[in-house]
Amino acid sequence: MAVRRGCILLLFADILLTVCLLFQCNKTALERDIPVFHNMLQASDGGETMDVYSELKPKVALTFDDGPHPVYTDQILDMLADRNVHATFFVLGRNVKTNPKTLQRMQKEGHLICNHTYDHVNLSQLGPADACSQLCLTSDAIEEVTGVRPMFFRPPFGEWKKALNECTDMLPVMWTLDTLDWKIQDSMHAYHEVVDHIKENDIILMHDYYTETVTAAEYIVDYLLEEGYDLVTVDELLLE
Repeated sequence: MAVRRGCILLLFADILLTVCLLFQCNKTALERDIPVFHNMLQASDGGETMDVYSELKPKVALTFDDGPHPVYTDQILDMLADRNVHATFFVLGRNVKTNPKTLQRMQKEGHLICNHTYDHVNLSQLGPADACSQLCLTSDAIEEVTGVRPMFFRPPFGEWKKALNECTDMLPVMWTLDTLDWKIQDSMHAYHEVVDHIKENDIILMHDYYTETVTAAEYIVDYLLEEGYDLVTVDELLLE
C-alpha cells in the first residue's frame, strides 16, 4: 500500500512539473511578444512598412500663418526636424516671393504648404475679382517655387464671402484652438492655451512671425509628444 501511494505521489509530481514547465514556456513566449505588439506593430502594404501603433494615437495639427519669415520660420523648421514632426504652413504670397528657399525647405522636409492670400487682407471686404486675385497670385507663387499648387487656404481673420468658392477649388481650413500668439506675444501664455484646452483632432493656430512663437512652439510640440499625440498635417486630419 505504501509503495502504491508513493508511486501515485511521484506521478502527481511529474504531472505538476509538466504543467509548470508548459506554463512557463507560454509565459515566456507571451512576454517576448508583448513589446512586439505594443511597440513594433507593423503591417506590410505594397512593400512599405506602416506603424500601426501610431494609428491609435490621438491626432492634432499644428499650423502656422503669415510666413515664411526670414528668420523665425527656419528656427521653427529646425525644431520640427529635430523631433521628426510635420506641420502646416499657411503662407503669404508676398513672403513667398522674398523667402523662396524657406518654402523649398518646407516642402523638402515634408510639411504642408497652403494659401493665406497675398497681402493678408480681409477677403470679405474685397470685391470678387480682387479677392480671387489674392488667392490666385499666392497659389501661383507657391507653385512657381515648389511645383505644387496648394489644396487648402485659410482666409485672414477667418472671413470670406461665399462667392469666393466660385473662383477657387481650394478647401478653406479654419482652426479650433487659437494660441493667441498674435495678440499676446508671450510664449508661456501660448503654451498654456494649448495645455489647458487641447483635445483630439484640434487644429492649433500659431504664427511663425514672432520670436515668442518659436519658443512656444518648442514647448507645445514637446508637451504633445510626451502626452502621446500624433502631430499631423491638416490634410491627414481632414481627408482621412
